[in-house]
Order: sequence, then structure tokens, then C-alpha cells
Amino acid sequence: MEEKSVCIDGYNIRYLIDGKSKKNLILIHGLGASAERWEHVIPNFAKNYRVIVPDLIGFGQSDKPLVDYTTTYLGKFIKKFLDHIDAMKVSIIGSSLGGQIAIDFTSDNPTKVDKLVLVSPSGIMKHSTPALDAYIMAAMYPNNDSAEYAFQIMSGQKNIDENTVKGFVERMKLPNAKMAFMSTLLGLKDAEIVSQKLSSINSPTLIVWGENDPVIPIKYASSFISGINDCRFVKMSGCGHTPYVEKPDKFYQSVSEFLK
Repeated sequence: MEEKSVCIDGYNIRYLIDGKSKKNLILIHGLGASAERWEHVIPNFAKNYRVIVPDLIGFGQSDKPLVDYTTTYLGKFIKKFLDHIDAMKVSIIGSSLGGQIAIDFTSDNPTKVDKLVLVSPSGIMKHSTPALDAYIMAAMYPNNDSAEYAFQIMSGQKNIDENTVKGFVERMKLPNAKMAFMSTLLGLKDAEIVSQKLSSINSPTLIVWGENDPVIPIKYASSFISGINDCRFVKMSGCGHTPYVEKPDKFYQSVSEFLK
């Protein structure tokens, strides 16, 4: 796995890349996360794909300019990023916020997307949940205790990897990190529900949802399934908001079968 960077509109964007295939697979993380969130599944996907995992602009180690972080802005960022690294055709896996960004990008660039995987995507739910509230508090007042508590609630697991907690706290203490987080959150609240964009997606799509997701409950899955023309669904039993972290082998198996 290599760590690289690319300059987009004058801003430094950090990303991870792994695999030698000519088939491109981009993984898009969620709110407040970074490329490392996918570390448990990158090596497996890299066996059959060139796996490209950016820190979204405003997050991780990428630059955090003073802009409005709407999903439209982030969707256009993905297009510029892929153009810069010469990835003309891709399959996409987007988680939570990353799922909504993937929907925006696919809707605007239908010929660029081979297959689409949405993991507990945002875009339909408009109210907060206790798990999301805990995550927001951890982002605004980052320390090990608040971060660990938030990740415990989101995953439904007591034992959280120490590096996950430490990495989140360190990222949220970076300059402009809180600004980008809150701007994105407000952008999500102000964005139109994605229903109309779903109907324009023609790429074969897989919806993956943790059965016990407390951040964006699984009841919202039906809106995505019914809204996309060619759609399949996998319910991940015993999982919360991030099945690729909680049960990475099972997640990889389900998604790789769909991608093939």
C-alpha cells in the first residue's frame, strides 16, 4: 500500500493506493473519517483491483480550505480527483456520507461508474440519532474517552481499536478540522433528499447495511433499494454502522461477489 498526494485546485490531497489491476475501485469514507477506515478490506480488494482511497478534501491529512462542504462540492471533488489520477472508469464503495457523495457523483457522471456499492448511505434521513449526536460531540470536543464512547455506540462493540480512537482525536485537532466537519454536517441537513438522483442511477448497485446500525437505522434502506433501477441488498447481521470494520471478511465476500 502506497501513500501518495495530488494537488487539486491548489490543495494537497492525500490518498492510499494498492493493487496492480487495470480495474479501478475507489473507496470513499464517511464524515470525520479518513482513508485508514478501510484498512481492513483494502488488501483483499487489491488482489483484483487498483484500490484508490482518498482522504476527502477537508478530512484526514488532506488540506481543509474555508469552503462550503456540500455533497455537491464533494461530488465534484471526486471527479477532479479521479481525473488527476487518470481513473476514467471506476467502481465505487461509499460509506455513510461517502455513499451520498457517490450517489451525487454517479448521478452526474453515469458513464464513469461501472458498479456502485453504498454502505449505510446518508441522504434520506434528515434527523439526528443518539449515536450521531455522540459522534458529533466527540468531533467537537475530541479526547480519547468521548471518541471511544462514540465508536462503541456506533459499532455496538465494547472493544474499540486503540488506533481508531487515537487517529480520530488527532485528526479532529488539526487546523480547520472542526470547521470542515460542521460545514459538512450542515450541508447534509440542507441538502435535498437524494430520491430523484437515485432514479437516474443505471449502474448495477449493491446496498449494504448493518442490521443494528444506530447512526442511520436500517429502516432507511428500503428507500434506496426501491429508488435505484438495478439494485441488490445485503443485510449484515451483528453489525453497526461500519461492517467493513466490524466484520471485514464477511463484508469483502459479499461485495466482491457483487463486483465480479
